[in-house]
Amino acid sequence: MRKFLEVHQISRRFSVLFPYWGVRMATKIDTVSSRDGLTPRREPYWSKRSDGQFIGFRRMTPDSPGTWLARYRLKSGGQSTHSLGALDEFPAHERYSRAVALADKWFQHLSNGGATTVSTVMEACTAYAEHIREQKSDAPAEELLGRYRRWVASDPIADIELAKLDRQDVKAYRQRLVKAPKKSKQEEPEQRSRDTVNRDMAAVRAALNHALKDGIVTTDFAWREPLKAFKNVTKRRTLYLDIEQRRAFVKAAPADLALFLRCLSALPLRPGALAALLTRDFDPRIGELKVGKDKSGADRRIILPPQVANVLQEATKDKLPTAPLLTRADGKAWDKDSWKDPVKEAARAAGLPDAVTAYTLRHAAITDLVIGGLDLLTVAQISGTSVAMIEKHYGHLRADIAASALAKLVV
Repeated sequence: MRKFLEVHQISRRFSVLFPYWGVRMATKIDTVSSRDGLTPRREPYWSKRSDGQFIGFRRMTPDSPGTWLARYRLKSGGQSTHSLGALDEFPAHERYSRAVALADKWFQHLSNGGATTVSTVMEACTAYAEHIREQKSDAPAEELLGRYRRWVASDPIADIELAKLDRQDVKAYRQRLVKAPKKSKQEEPEQRSRDTVNRDMAAVRAALNHALKDGIVTTDFAWREPLKAFKNVTKRRTLYLDIEQRRAFVKAAPADLALFLRCLSALPLRPGALAALLTRDFDPRIGELKVGKDKSGADRRIILPPQVANVLQEATKDKLPTAPLLTRADGKAWDKDSWKDPVKEAARAAGLPDAVTAYTLRHAAITDLVIGGLDLLTVAQISGTSVAMIEKHYGHLRADIAASALAKLVV
């Protein structure tokens, strides 16, 4: 009897120390009841999907929904683990099948040579902008980042991982872009044009294609169709200011803005490109202007007419080489936010149409060059764009020149 009591006491102590000894612990994760029976712990419970591929579930406290994971055995050795999230936006009985679908997509991504790096849509956009900065210059990179901040960062698509991005996500994003009003201070926001939406989609498409090239994703199926551009929506710029209107525009502007507008009237530059120029970009000895920070990203040199060279020589007098070429009254460089309202006020004071912007002067300058007979290749080169774009938007202006040339053939 005494021996029996001793054995019983030892057995009780052992059961206290090892409560699950001899009991088959629950490890299945494919049903709600089996997951509810799991003992909370840090180490996930794994379910084999196929060789080298596992679905995991971790619940560290009894009252948490738990977290789903995927684990993949790499060909190079070692394993990669990927979090699938809590999936608590779905009913409990659907979570396993949802986890399987997400995991299978990730497994396929890795099987096709995709990177194990996790990147969101916004991170891909930022990475692409930095790539453009390295390959081209700061100006196009900053233009891209501004576009991404306006139309990606605050959108639900921003935080979606590229490996989880699907066609429905991108379709919904496209619809939101189309419906979004212009971001302005007007009480009644205007609807953005399809041409503008095309430019926003092109920027995102370029970022995603760059991620594809880098192996972050292995297919463009999610965005190939949804981010296709709207066709036949590009409009020619029809608002043209003649020389007298431009003079009135300059005259109505404050002195600092007048100098900026005068240069825009004489040079076919984008306003942002002109604002980015530094004093060292102008060589007064030969009247040459080097434009290196532009949307095109390519350096180009323009020999200026004496009238413009003299204006810039006076504007850069006693300035350091790294100082802005053209400055505001406070000595700071011009930018879109600083010239937008003053340009509108000057245009209104000059009696010009409401649609006039700083960019209108670039259009007027290119128009005059084309009508003046300068060949389109040279116009494209000094304007910082392609011949195709010049032909598309300004080629029709050559009709009168062609008619005049044909008239000379009559015998």
